[in-house]
Amino acid sequence: MTSQLKTMMLLALLSAIIIILGGLAGGRSGVIIAFGLALVMNLGSYWFSDKIVLSMYSARELSPEEAPYLHQIVEELAARAGIPKPRVCIVPEEAPNAFATGRNPDNAVVAVTDGIMRLLSPQELRGVIAHEIGHIVNRDILIQTIAGVMASAIVTLANILQFGAIFGGNREGNSNPIAALALAILAPIAATLIQMAISRSREYLADDTGAALCGQPLALAGALHRLGQVSGQIPMQQGNPSTEQMFIVTPLFGNGGMARLFSTHPPLEERIARLQDMARRG
Repeated sequence: MTSQLKTMMLLALLSAIIIILGGLAGGRSGVIIAFGLALVMNLGSYWFSDKIVLSMYSARELSPEEAPYLHQIVEELAARAGIPKPRVCIVPEEAPNAFATGRNPDNAVVAVTDGIMRLLSPQELRGVIAHEIGHIVNRDILIQTIAGVMASAIVTLANILQFGAIFGGNREGNSNPIAALALAILAPIAATLIQMAISRSREYLADDTGAALCGQPLALAGALHRLGQVSGQIPMQQGNPSTEQMFIVTPLFGNGGMARLFSTHPPLEERIARLQDMARRG
């Protein structure tokens, strides 16, 4: 199964969970409302994902005069990937990180934090930008945004369902309060696991694509190593769980212990080992 097909199936499952929750919360009318909600979320994410995320993190666009080297890297790697040059934005955060957003390669944005600009060497920064360009080329930026928005909606609907189950089920009187309550508890967990699965498969693919674009797998591996060392010490001040999967490394949690089980990102050690193996194979 290709990662693209797997992602489509997982997104379909997210929509199904929303519709089931709607049915338990409001019967037939709940199914209709939930279906409309899923449709609206998909359309809204498609057209406005970049504006929503950039506003959430107070990002501003950088001119070529402000960051000539960064613009040069983005332009070079975009040309190699055969896509238009994305817009370049800066996020006022000390936590070193980066992400890409937008609905397609023609409307893409690459955003970096103040912290990552100060932390990484030019070669490592180039590897990070290549990773983000990889997400754009693979059209992950839209998929990840939709998954985040829909996962958030599942949590909201589950909370509504819990309230309804406690007070006797839906208006049509055909729900099982115990089953509804159980699903309301399990649905957010399922949504998180689905979101993790989407993100983890896409991160590996973006690493592979980025390493091929920059021609230096070890530069990206070195960047991931340094980001892993520092990211757990400097958390993202404006972190939002619904967008965690968009960043090159998780901005909200550390990289070890229990946090690894609930992270939307694969273990950094595995990502680094894959890149090192790629470098050895030439």
